[in-house]
Amino acid sequence: MVERANKPSAIPVSPLAPAPQVSISDDNSRVLATLPSGERVEVLLFGATIVSWKSARGKENLFLSDKAHLDGSKAVRGGIPVVFPVFGPPNRDHGTGKLPQHGFARNSRWEYLGKTSSESSSHSSNGGDSSVKLDFGLSDKIISDDTRSDWSHQFGLTYSITLSTDELETSLQVRNTSQEAWEFQLLFHTYLKIDDISKVTLLGLEQTPYVDKVESMDVDATGEAITLSKETDRVYKQAQEQPVTVVEDGKKRFEIVRDMLTDVVVWNPWNEKAKGMSDFGPDDGYKNMICVEAGYVTQWVTLEGGDAWEGGQIIKAL
Repeated sequence: MVERANKPSAIPVSPLAPAPQVSISDDNSRVLATLPSGERVEVLLFGATIVSWKSARGKENLFLSDKAHLDGSKAVRGGIPVVFPVFGPPNRDHGTGKLPQHGFARNSRWEYLGKTSSESSSHSSNGGDSSVKLDFGLSDKIISDDTRSDWSHQFGLTYSITLSTDELETSLQVRNTSQEAWEFQLLFHTYLKIDDISKVTLLGLEQTPYVDKVESMDVDATGEAITLSKETDRVYKQAQEQPVTVVEDGKKRFEIVRDMLTDVVVWNPWNEKAKGMSDFGPDDGYKNMICVEAGYVTQWVTLEGGDAWEGGQIIKAL
């Protein structure tokens, strides 16, 4: 072989950047996604319920009852259940009147539609993809016959869950695939995991009036930060667009940013009610959770035939 004096140098081949890993459980009941940096999210296909969201170092951000039913026999107690198309017990005179409390989305099996990863960023500390989006679908074609009988509208839902560094985004697109208008409500029933409810303060709702569902009364804005010391079930109406911040022991723990979701529900069952709930555990688990739920629940969204609507939230773990 003749040696060439000016032989071209080899083209360097860069190693492939780490990519998010997505897997489906052997029993086809859940989807798990993990970022190269270590963040992970786990989603049950039953209800498309997020049952775990962990930060890079393994810290769990969501409360899940240790008595929660994860076999599809009933809605999951904890995580982030999806409430649609009605919040709370339905009014029997409304179009949702035959449905169970909080509707059917959290009690239906969804389809996993696939994943989308972000492009690698030169600013990423790990050099890999910085986020992954999981899409799930539900429509009138795949709900149960009983549900279709109780709510006969034609619809399509696409639920997108995006896992990023220290962030979790949930977004629901609602489509009316018929020619007739219908109404709906939506809520992300988020159970946030905390260390001690007695040390928690909520910021961002001080100027918002609310409905106290425990006392069955309307309450004007107090102008004060929110603390919990007893059973709490409040619907903050038409909340300001600023983020809602969960502060624990003087340090910011979570921040919730809402898009098209005008209301915020704050819920904690406290001692006696927690003991009376068969799927809530441990009995003192109320000390380690607070529900801060972004939704559109004090009014109805009217969706005309052929139209679509989308709302969502971004939760930042601080």
